[in-house]
Amino acid sequence: MAPRPSLIHLSAVVPVVLVIVFSLLLKHGESAATRRNCATHDYHNTLAELFPNNATGVLNATLAIIPIPLATARRLIPAQYGILERAYRALLPNFPEGMYPVMVQAAHDHDVQLRAYGITIDDFSRVGFEFPFLDLTGDGYSSFRWAPAQLISASNNIALEGSRAYGTIVSPAEYEPVCDAYQRLPNGATYFKGYSLSSPEFVELEMTRLATPSLTPYPLELFKNITNQPTFANATSCDNMIRLFNTTMSLGEHAPKPVLGRVRARAFPFGDAPATKWADVYGVQVATPFIENNYLDCHTMRGYSGTGGPGDSFVNDDVNANNGEL
Repeated sequence: MAPRPSLIHLSAVVPVVLVIVFSLLLKHGESAATRRNCATHDYHNTLAELFPNNATGVLNATLAIIPIPLATARRLIPAQYGILERAYRALLPNFPEGMYPVMVQAAHDHDVQLRAYGITIDDFSRVGFEFPFLDLTGDGYSSFRWAPAQLISASNNIALEGSRAYGTIVSPAEYEPVCDAYQRLPNGATYFKGYSLSSPEFVELEMTRLATPSLTPYPLELFKNITNQPTFANATSCDNMIRLFNTTMSLGEHAPKPVLGRVRARAFPFGDAPATKWADVYGVQVATPFIENNYLDCHTMRGYSGTGGPGDSFVNDDVNANNGEL
């Protein structure tokens, strides 16, 4: 089951979002009437009418797990955030010892709206490395996800500045393909590339769909959990994006597709040069509608349990701030 939508702190969140969006509309001349230059295959936003006071939309994404040494993760992740190894091993009991699951998310945001205020935001693409299962609040069990940097479509100033407001390192980027989450190659694989217009950074994925989910080592529950963890960059505020995996958008013929492929990147926090390559990378391609609560005080989300599966919260008598941390 996907987590039930939570409209936490809505009275405080909506004014902040509106101030940011309206200021950007004025500054950059964007408007609800702005037309896209190309067509997308993404689904219509089915949540806008149900949650008109929230930011809602559709996120079509490739989500892939890259195992890296736990020691490397500890070096890359800011030292003040503990790594909740027990949390990810509850979901991945056979995950290699001494390793940590970085997620790369290559996504296309579509039909993003604040329906009650008549605001729509042009589609955009984004990609970056994300570090889940982190103990931001120091309670030893609440999982947060660190997303320190993103490449975002250069044409969408609202998305660029909205991400920077979290303290994210943002690079204006162009994408192949322009208007979708991936394109089909002649060999049947899918391809996605985002490349910065202001630096040498890029992220490139080529993925082949697997015949059955049993061929992947990562259950869908893992991706539900990670994508629903509160996200932060410098912890000045957190993004509470609620991704729903139980709608018609991701069921039946549209069910998540397991994939296997390669990732090549030159992007923060893995360094500038040379490009890093990862082969035999497993993941999933899935489209999900989302409800988003923006710019929350991260510490108010201590104990958050809306991650759609086990492994994020362990409320046991013996839990303390050091349990399960590295």
